[in-house]
Amino acid sequence: MKKLLILFSMFLMVFNLQAQESKDRQQHRERIKALKVAYITQELNMDANLAQKFWPVYNKYECVKTDLHNQEHTELENIENITEAEAEKMLEKYLNIEKDEYTIKKELFDDLKKIMSAKEIIKLHKLESDFNKKLIKEYRARKAAERNKN
Repeated sequence: MKKLLILFSMFLMVFNLQAQESKDRQQHRERIKALKVAYITQELNMDANLAQKFWPVYNKYECVKTDLHNQEHTELENIENITEAEAEKMLEKYLNIEKDEYTIKKELFDDLKKIMSAKEIIKLHKLESDFNKKLIKEYRARKAAERNKN
């Protein structure tokens, strides 16, 4: 009985740690999203009217893109043990996801053309790339600082 109680307590501790890590990851994602919103809004010099039209369109696109990204990365855990037939299915799935990503990007640009110029859309495309590069650079700098601390 005592061993069962200890085992149950350990299970609860692990579960709580995982829940906290998940919460921390979610808060981290939300902070990054807020930074991205601020960056794009500022760099495109959006007024309230444009922002009110732009963000629902863009956020819808981001949600679909995130879902596609998650689908693409769900099965990558144990690739050493998959069969050739399973690998072929995965390749086909990846190609379909790439097609879907192209389609939603095209839909985004078509929807954005109704509220902004083509030049602004090109600038947005560049801003997304610049933001991601800055994010990666910041991540690498933090990791290097952590390594130097230890």
